[in-house]
Amino acid sequence: GCLLRSLLGGHYDPGFMATSPPEDRPGGGGVAAGGAEDLAELDQLLRQRPSGAMPSEIKALEFSEGLAPGKKQRLSKKLRRKLQMWLWSQTFCPVLYAWNDLGSRFWPRYVKVGSCFSKRSCSVPEGMVCKPSKSVHLTVLRWRCQRRGGQRCGWIPIQYPIISECKCSC
Repeated sequence: GCLLRSLLGGHYDPGFMATSPPEDRPGGGGVAAGGAEDLAELDQLLRQRPSGAMPSEIKALEFSEGLAPGKKQRLSKKLRRKLQMWLWSQTFCPVLYAWNDLGSRFWPRYVKVGSCFSKRSCSVPEGMVCKPSKSVHLTVLRWRCQRRGGQRCGWIPIQYPIISECKCSC
């Protein structure tokens, strides 16, 4: 453990890496993509609670289309805000994280990977789904053996991509 930890150096990220199964670690779970029965509940939770800053294209919506032309009709700030929040809750695309076992040839063996919640459409009208839009790389160690000139084995650093952002797209 200590030797491998020193090989990895500053690349070790305890928030996204674990040497033992994360279920055993208090608070290590995060949002896991669980069984089918959890998905409906997760969907409800996620629909109601977008996080971060409201996208500027939703914030800029006036919702004035369809109002009588030429009249100085405007929606109240409160109604406009409610419509914006509803639209945001229908269209936001969170990253869901779950622990993945890479197997014994990797150290640390467990990494937290991201996925996009795509069980429902994220557009109004429906048709678009959440898809990966950005990723980051974790550095992990992989056990590799070379057969040239006798068998030599050792740990080599590799880049392991994980999804860090999802966007609503076609």
